[in-house]
Amino acid sequence: MLWFTEYYSGEGMDLKGTGLTIKVKNALTTKTPFQEIMLLDTEDFGKMLVLDGAIQTTEKDEFIYHEMIVHPAFFTLGRKPEKVLVIGGGDGGTVREVIKHNPEKVEMVEIDREVVEFAKKELPSISCALDDERVELIFDDGREYIKGKENLYDVIIVDCSDPIGPSKVLYEEEFYKDAFRALKDDGIFVTQSESPFAQNKVHKKVVRELQKVFSIVRPYFAFIPTYPSGMWSFTIGSKILDPLAVNPEELLGKVSSLEKSAGKLKYYNSQIHYGAFAVPNFIYEEE
Repeated sequence: MLWFTEYYSGEGMDLKGTGLTIKVKNALTTKTPFQEIMLLDTEDFGKMLVLDGAIQTTEKDEFIYHEMIVHPAFFTLGRKPEKVLVIGGGDGGTVREVIKHNPEKVEMVEIDREVVEFAKKELPSISCALDDERVELIFDDGREYIKGKENLYDVIIVDCSDPIGPSKVLYEEEFYKDAFRALKDDGIFVTQSESPFAQNKVHKKVVRELQKVFSIVRPYFAFIPTYPSGMWSFTIGSKILDPLAVNPEELLGKVSSLEKSAGKLKYYNSQIHYGAFAVPNFIYEEE
């Protein structure tokens, strides 16, 4: 029996002497021009995708991350989406949740083709929507892809890895400005924004940079067992729509309608929608 440990260290990490260790039954490893991919068959979390030593997703808890990066934004939009852009998200889980809202078109821009092919083969329950006819897979640098686009997207989702290597530019003000221009007037931007406990400085930087660009910025939180500290954040940026201004009765009805057509959600619900935006005091107490 093997054991895998993700050590919480490196750029942007506030925890230096901590990690997560998980029992592994077997492992598959490959290298791409961008990173090392590992697929671990674990005892407690099922199959686990690891990129450059960092856990990205597991079969057991992936639903939390993927539901929360998608549904608060789409229910804030409050209408049928026409065109959606996903940057990153090579495992396919974000696209799977987006498709539940029946968009006309989804563009997914992933820099590493081999991650997508790996997920299609090894993680079918997560990657199952990548072959949907409404999904266009684009293998490119998301930062470059979005430049020059204007008034195109209803929702832009940034499902990126930690701010090191190719992903670092996805945490900068200039990228957020490009995303702002690429959104329609009532469009919604959402990004994963790291652990406010384990990566507090990085999290606060994301929020600050978004506040320079968007008139409405709302960080929100979820609890994902295999991510550093278990506490994770996402942040919405919008020109005019506030997720906390969504009508509760209308939201309840829309969530119920989605579940009837697309199946029950496992984490997100109408109460979570509002509660997730409640901010613990410690996160910004040093501001």
